[in-house]
Amino acid sequence: MGFKLSSLFPAMRPKLNDGWMSVVFAADRFDFAHIRRLKGQKPEVLLLKSVQRSDDDANVLSALRKPMGLDHYRCSNLLRMGEYKLLQVELPAVPAAEIKEALRWSVKDLIDFPVESATLDMVEIPRDSGAAGKSNQALAVVADNALLASRMEMFDDANVPLEAIDIPEMALRNISALYEEADCGLATLCFDNSGVTLIFTFHGELYSSRHTDIPLGQLEKAEGGRREQLFERIALEAQRSLDNFDRLNSHIRMSRLMVSPLPTVPGLVVYLGAYFSLPVVEIDLADVLDFRAIPELSNPVNQAQYLKTLGAALRD
Repeated sequence: MGFKLSSLFPAMRPKLNDGWMSVVFAADRFDFAHIRRLKGQKPEVLLLKSVQRSDDDANVLSALRKPMGLDHYRCSNLLRMGEYKLLQVELPAVPAAEIKEALRWSVKDLIDFPVESATLDMVEIPRDSGAAGKSNQALAVVADNALLASRMEMFDDANVPLEAIDIPEMALRNISALYEEADCGLATLCFDNSGVTLIFTFHGELYSSRHTDIPLGQLEKAEGGRREQLFERIALEAQRSLDNFDRLNSHIRMSRLMVSPLPTVPGLVVYLGAYFSLPVVEIDLADVLDFRAIPELSNPVNQAQYLKTLGAALRD
């Protein structure tokens, strides 16, 4: 999934480096990551960098274009929570060429901007071949054209080619796919200042997602009974999602619940481990990525900060 932007490119471009360069906007900084995939080996992290944002993001990107060689990469950018809608929808019974247009009108009451000025993309959720009578489902992502245009204009003004715009759930899917066990589903729980995101994957496909509005900063500051309440709410929301996923996808056996690195919230992973019957494992990216060129990624704090950025750079 992702909004394809190949029309931005001139006919001639510099020779591109292998893999993707992800550019992710945090509240006060740009995060960059470049990963190269090698057959039969762990994906290799070749670049990881944070740069302070300013009042003119295009100027910051423009100043980085030559020193970072940004015009020598396929660049992607992640939308932030609140800049798009991710909806699970039933696929209309129309010819394949008409599905997106039919979906556009089926989601018009679920978005807070005019559907006529929206861009829509979708990925079909694989069906259980043994389940008769179930309707085909899809995940549809919808974003306002004005927002996409401003993002594209920023990169264009900086003379940094932007090839794709993606969403955080798909970036997390790319991380989750590296941890999947053969023929088992996986739940992945991610914590950052946008809140708590829980995704379910199977055979490398994103099946569903749930977002809970508990920013990481709120968890870090909470103490005593308040922290216990937040832990309980997170566990309860995740359990409800797990139960719902199992009800809708009984053919998928879940192997474990992966949790993004949480060095600043001690005790949560242990709490979740005692709450769930599934094994709960904190992510250590050393298990699935080769970052010998970026030793600072051994630090769980950096793994937590760059998790979605790295996931976006794993785009295939």
